[in-house]
Amino acid sequence: MRALLQRVSSASVTIDEQVHSQIGSGLLVLLGVEDIDSEEDVEWLAGKIARMRLFEDSDGQMNLSLAETGGRVMVISQFTLHASTKKGNRPSFIRAARPEKAIPLYELFIEKVSDLTDKPVASGRFGASMQVSLINDGPVTIWMDSQDRQ
Repeated sequence: MRALLQRVSSASVTIDEQVHSQIGSGLLVLLGVEDIDSEEDVEWLAGKIARMRLFEDSDGQMNLSLAETGGRVMVISQFTLHASTKKGNRPSFIRAARPEKAIPLYELFIEKVSDLTDKPVASGRFGASMQVSLINDGPVTIWMDSQDRQ
């Protein structure tokens, strides 16, 4: 399971020319589910993100988590995070999970992050064509992969 976290001042997702959801200060999480991912990956990644200290304290140091700042989370499904560009010029998405596997794990991830942050999680719609807008605060952008837990 791959996630690209972006600390944001605000973020929104538009579907069919209508704002579907939006948040103020917090994290935008672009989430890609891989064929080999499991509930264990969901647990690890959701926990790590909920506890991640990406927000500045009074000294300007990144020492605060979402819970400590009252920040919100928006999760957007993005299978393209599993693109392979090894051969040719057209990316392959063969490692991305099919919807029948990806949707339950995506929904479980949203539920776990909501439970861990004690706040509702904004999201897009799995499989929809979406326009995502954000103001990256910092900029702070973090890459995480549950198959490569560094």
